[in-house]
Amino acid sequence: MKIARDGKITKEMELVAKKEQVDVEFLRKGIAKGRIIVPKSNNRDIEPIGIGEGLLVKVNANLGSSKRVCDINEELEKAKIAVKYGADTIMDLSTGITEDDVKNIRKQILKEVKVPLGTVPIYQSALRALEKKGAIINFDEDDLFNVVEEQAKEGVDFFTIHVGVTKEIVNYLKDHPRTMGVVSRGGTFLAAWILENDLENPFNSNYDYLLEMAKEHDFTLSLGDGMRPGSIFDSTDYAQIQELVEISKLVKRAWSQNVQVMVEGPGHIPANEIERNIKIMKSLCNNAPFYVLGPLVTDIAPGYDHIVSAIGGVMAGMAGADYLCYVTPSEHLALPNKEEVKRGVIASKIAAHAVNIAKYGKRASDWDYKMDIARKNLDWEGMIKQSIDPELSREIHFRNGNVDDDDDVCSMCGEFCAIKILKDALDKKASKKIL
Repeated sequence: MKIARDGKITKEMELVAKKEQVDVEFLRKGIAKGRIIVPKSNNRDIEPIGIGEGLLVKVNANLGSSKRVCDINEELEKAKIAVKYGADTIMDLSTGITEDDVKNIRKQILKEVKVPLGTVPIYQSALRALEKKGAIINFDEDDLFNVVEEQAKEGVDFFTIHVGVTKEIVNYLKDHPRTMGVVSRGGTFLAAWILENDLENPFNSNYDYLLEMAKEHDFTLSLGDGMRPGSIFDSTDYAQIQELVEISKLVKRAWSQNVQVMVEGPGHIPANEIERNIKIMKSLCNNAPFYVLGPLVTDIAPGYDHIVSAIGGVMAGMAGADYLCYVTPSEHLALPNKEEVKRGVIASKIAAHAVNIAKYGKRASDWDYKMDIARKNLDWEGMIKQSIDPELSREIHFRNGNVDDDDDVCSMCGEFCAIKILKDALDKKASKKIL
């Protein structure tokens, strides 16, 4: 950010501008204003990406172990699958069985998966407190900042830190309970710590120290939405909006120190409130990049929440969200397996692509054009190749075998295929003209 404000162009800016098909000066100005970020640690060598105003909507995939399911190889495979099907970034949310498990998973992903990696460092702090001090909320300020520094030195590119969870908001919720309370794990850890100690959130009271660490290691701050609604009945309530007001102040403080920052958003929101939420955030935070979980537009679809999330993602993207966090079919039910990670990524990728077509036209729609030409020519191999999931397309197309030994058509229409009938008629007409 400092380099961009000095009017200089870096190789990372050039690479991002080329990938996004935008002028590099446009990108530089966006970074200087804080409206575009390039989340890349100075301790890691990866191909950079850009997130923000005027750039294609990006997709993040969450993965990571839990206290009940912890397999390093499995999580690494999930990360590779996520990238294969279009995830632009990965977040490792491991809580593991031990702190060493969490460290090992993160180190393997950093080594083998060459996309930006984010974490929620308070998860490791909480696990360390549980192992050494007997309870999750027995961490102290040093525990929190030591883990951030440790992960930053390893090369983590961006951190979700719930700096906006304040003592005032937590005390408000004591007297004004929500339908679902606080559903963010990081937000809950901090809320419980505040209630236990009757002190301010250490990340908030020591925010300048956090900014110094961000400058040193050039990581991006993702200001977490600890008060995001976990129910459509908590959407756009006092706690959510008050946290956003606090975050808006923190955004400006980060920019004053040349620290790249993005803002995280809800959560469970009825469809009619999505546009309003995005516009409130963009207005309060001076168009900083906005990162949304979903949003999920209904609460009744466990097993199908990747679809619920994709619906909300399109609406959020059209309203100005820059970055979609995927949701898998196992959301609210279990830790996702590899197949569910794949489905979650594809659902969010479709949502992001739909927004990109609507907002940026040819920069995104060339992929669709190639598919349409293949369809027009009844080129099944071409169609499969252009599919977002070629393996599934191939499996479905060939599961009934060929129709009447005719490779031109599929089993839905067979000889009644509209494309084939018109093509044959046009070919017949053309041959008559030649004769």
